[in-house]
Amino acid sequence: MTHFLVSEERPDGHKLEEVLRIVRKDVLIRCTKITDDTRPEAQHVLANNVKILGLLSEAIALGEDSTRVLDKAFGPSQAAKGGPPRIGTE
Repeated sequence: MTHFLVSEERPDGHKLEEVLRIVRKDVLIRCTKITDDTRPEAQHVLANNVKILGLLSEAIALGEDSTRVLDKAFGPSQAAKGGPPRIGTE
């Protein structure tokens, strides 16, 4: 069972890219709080977070691409209305 994503058990869940956008926003907020901290540890964490932001952006783009593929092939998802999954097994 998923905790955040749309599934049969959770029809009111979120798309993967929506969850990733929320995480990206939180990481960005954390970055702004440590940008002026010149200690090496803070700068190391900031550099890691900047890399993570890039990876999250790539993951969001992949999630959006998957949504486009599914929408084009099978139409809009009906999972929120109790409909079956567009792909995979039930």
